[in-house]
Amino acid sequence: MNTPPRIPTISGLRGLWTRSLIAWPDGRRDTNTAVRWLQGPTRYIDLRQPAGRPDFSRTRCVAEADLPALAWLASQEGFAGVLTQDGPWFEWGRDFDLQPQGMYSDCGKLWYEGDFMVEEGRDLPYIEHWHHQAVGDPNPCVALRLRALDEPRDGFLVRVGSQFMYACGRAVPLAPLASLLDCLHAAADQTARLALFDCEIAFGLVTGNRWEIQHSSLPWREGTTLGPQLALDQQTWRTSELTPTGSLIRRQWAITTTEGALAACAPTDP
Repeated sequence: MNTPPRIPTISGLRGLWTRSLIAWPDGRRDTNTAVRWLQGPTRYIDLRQPAGRPDFSRTRCVAEADLPALAWLASQEGFAGVLTQDGPWFEWGRDFDLQPQGMYSDCGKLWYEGDFMVEEGRDLPYIEHWHHQAVGDPNPCVALRLRALDEPRDGFLVRVGSQFMYACGRAVPLAPLASLLDCLHAAADQTARLALFDCEIAFGLVTGNRWEIQHSSLPWREGTTLGPQLALDQQTWRTSELTPTGSLIRRQWAITTTEGALAACAPTDP
């Protein structure tokens, strides 16, 4: 008798997942893209960075990146939102996406096979293999939905144990084109090109009060600190960021939704 597949629960998915494979029915396979998916209580953040990354060691901001480097930045994928479950089917709602909005929902069937998890697409035919990366204590497990105080920009934070992912949305919506690379080619001028990359998805580690970014859709941010700070009224959250032209700013966010212990999202103002 066949053993029924083991189906996860959203609470059982908490933590960091990496991908070793995506395969399509036509025989295409990708084992080289670096994929990090950090799952919180229900909210998640996902960043997918292809191989062949250019050398960004001398690049300090988007404005200093040449067109080949911008094209690689535009090839990245990443999104943030809420994960929901209906039996074996899981849907990753996308409240923010590095790429233009797609035609299909991001929905797949999940089940465990041995020491990894399989995802099978519902609307698009693909298979992915996922691996859970257990790193120390999984607590705290917390997530924030944010809204910038001075512009129409959304933000997201997920922290599980010492790991965090942060997503900062764009203030200017993307044009309805097939890909971010299409948007780059269609940009009328430098101002329009910079606006395409005025956003970020980052992964990092919390050590004491330092939130160090280790991987980012903006590579020059790696090795710096997110510098989150929680206001005394616990209604406002602040982060350290770079503008597309390289200016360091403190972005102010209103906290619109909290999952888990808010105190775990940042040190409180003295």
